[in-house]
Amino acid sequence: MLYGTTMAATLLTAVVTMNNQVSSADGNSKDTVNDKLNNIMGSLDRIEKSTSSLQKKEKKGNIDVVLGSQWGDEGKGKLVDILSSDYEICARVAGGSNAGHTIVVNNVKYKFHLVPSGILNKNVVCIIGNGVVVHLRGLLEELKSLDAVGVDYKGRLLISDRAHIVFDFHQKIDGLNEKSLGDQKLGTTHKGIGPSYSSKTNRNGIRVGDLLDMKYFESRLRSLIKTLQKNHPDLEVNVEAELDYYKSIREKILPMITDTITYTHSQLNQGKNVLVEGANATMIDLDFGTYPFVTSSNPSVGSVCTGLGVPPQRIDNVTGIVKAYCTRVGEGPFPTELLDDVGVELRAKGREYGTTTGRARRCGWIDIPQLKYSMMVNGFTSINLTKLDVLTGFDKVRIGAKYVRNGVEVQGMPASLSQYSEVNVVYEEMPGWKEDISKVKTFDELPTNCKNYVLRLEELLGMPIRWIGVGAGRLDIIDRK
Repeated sequence: MLYGTTMAATLLTAVVTMNNQVSSADGNSKDTVNDKLNNIMGSLDRIEKSTSSLQKKEKKGNIDVVLGSQWGDEGKGKLVDILSSDYEICARVAGGSNAGHTIVVNNVKYKFHLVPSGILNKNVVCIIGNGVVVHLRGLLEELKSLDAVGVDYKGRLLISDRAHIVFDFHQKIDGLNEKSLGDQKLGTTHKGIGPSYSSKTNRNGIRVGDLLDMKYFESRLRSLIKTLQKNHPDLEVNVEAELDYYKSIREKILPMITDTITYTHSQLNQGKNVLVEGANATMIDLDFGTYPFVTSSNPSVGSVCTGLGVPPQRIDNVTGIVKAYCTRVGEGPFPTELLDDVGVELRAKGREYGTTTGRARRCGWIDIPQLKYSMMVNGFTSINLTKLDVLTGFDKVRIGAKYVRNGVEVQGMPASLSQYSEVNVVYEEMPGWKEDISKVKTFDELPTNCKNYVLRLEELLGMPIRWIGVGAGRLDIIDRK
């Protein structure tokens, strides 16, 4: 574009010069100059058409992203479900069936682990991207549950041929690894996510696309099991039973296997838009989270590029999902955790039990330094505050406003867990509210103390809160636009 503009300017200068020459020329000279002038004008016309073509290409589809900004379970699926009607494609790009997204529609509860939440919109094509690790047995169970409630997903669910497979023996290894850690366990979901990513990194993993050639698939599977059994002598695997199973499901999986990278780009080039549904959350990101108490993938914004095969300039809006308080499942540091009756009450009122594991979630107050760190990593353009209704009824609500260590305010997020465990949280306390907000439709209708809480969060974060969740239902949300 810059090259074309520069050339056009040069040619335009030449036109002016030629015009001056025409004015001062006679007869044959004028004809020669006019011929040159016509050639230059033709070049300008071609540049204009080329520039116009480039401008049209710039109007291709974009990618918007919804990401968890805390330790997970913030309520990403609900916003994805609501927004999906504005998109042609909804994609998962990282993680596996360790993710759990719950959506309530007309009093029917849908639980998703691998299938993008946009599947409930019949006009949306859903993609399981190359960055996801897929437990095919679990995926088929999930699809069976959709069949049971009449959700038609035929032709609308595509699995990347580059996505790696989570096998049942990966899940066994997950359990063996946790058991071996004893008191130092990580608190994994035992879904085989880490061992599957390990196979991928060790370059002996098996991809969904390998099912296209069963002879090749069988060779790879036998080799993988042999390698894993060397490293895990207690691992028992019935190889023939494994092969029989994948042969039995192959015909169900083959129609979904797609080169999703080429497909996604072709759709974007046609002006169609993509909504990416993040799984897990920034604070359990393999690189940016509280390592080693993290997941085995990158649930932050970078996974959109690596897990879907798209360039960063395609990404438009990035929405951070923020629970009005804070929760964490499993082990690891949690500065604002409440180990008192308030924490118990938050868990009960918020129904804070894992969608995937059923485990009770640890509960605490909202953590501003943690959220600022998440904002810095992901570049959020807006925030969806979820489960604000759960705070109804408390006399006081608290905000973890900053971290202090050894009397000095902490900037950023300590990478060292020993340092992170030493931070003290400085809280701000605000009056609570008693009014039921579950059916409120506008921000102005919220109780004064409730509005003040939201406005203070905006002030501390320096970021607008666009959506506010006020109830469990699909439509129990305020859009401030």
